[in-house]
Order: sequence, then C-alpha cells, then structure tokens
Amino acid sequence: MPTYKSQQLSAEMQQCINDCLDCHATCLETITYCTQKGGKHVEAAHLGLLRDCAEICQTSANLMCCGSDTHARICAICAEVCEQCAKSCDQFGGDTQMKACAEACRRCAQCCRRMAP
Repeated sequence: MPTYKSQQLSAEMQQCINDCLDCHATCLETITYCTQKGGKHVEAAHLGLLRDCAEICQTSANLMCCGSDTHARICAICAEVCEQCAKSCDQFGGDTQMKACAEACRRCAQCCRRMAP
C-alpha cells in the first residue's frame, strides 16, 4: 500500500506537476479538436493515446501533490505514454493543435523521466 508524506514540494517537482496538468488539459482539448476534424484525427488508436495520456498525466500530478511513494513509478509510465502520444500527434504534420499537443507531451515526458526511479 502506498504511503503518503507531508512535504514541501521541490521546485523541480512543482514544475513537473504543472507540466503534467498542462499536458492533461492539452490532450483533452486535442480530443475535442480531433473529433471536430474527423478523418484520420478520429482513428481509435490516436484518440485512445490522447485519452490515456490525459489520464496518466492527471494521476501523476495528483500523486506528486500528495507525496505518494508510488509517484516515481507512475511518472515512469507517464513518460512512456507521453512519448507515444507525441509520436502519434507528430503524424499530422503542420497542424498547429497537434504540434502544440506533441510539444506538451514531450515537456511532460522529460520532467516525468527526471521524477522516475
């Protein structure tokens, strides 16, 4: 069972929480955007990655906020999912929303890798 600590968050962890929350919001916005665009944007694998990424980013942020000992392992998974989501978004070339989502995913993956064991 995870343990929880009362702690002051380091600046690095606070930035990672912010990056996770930003990625969460961006992925949710991108899901809405993709459903409006249709076509290749609504392929099940792509929308599934966006959804999974949003969820794991929210979970990672929550666990860091409360000081859970499991946050490092969850952040490692978050980094993997964010990298996959960024690659999926990259397939849309010059699409501004997709580019913004890929960038948010890469920022989150980078900070989560630093939090991981």
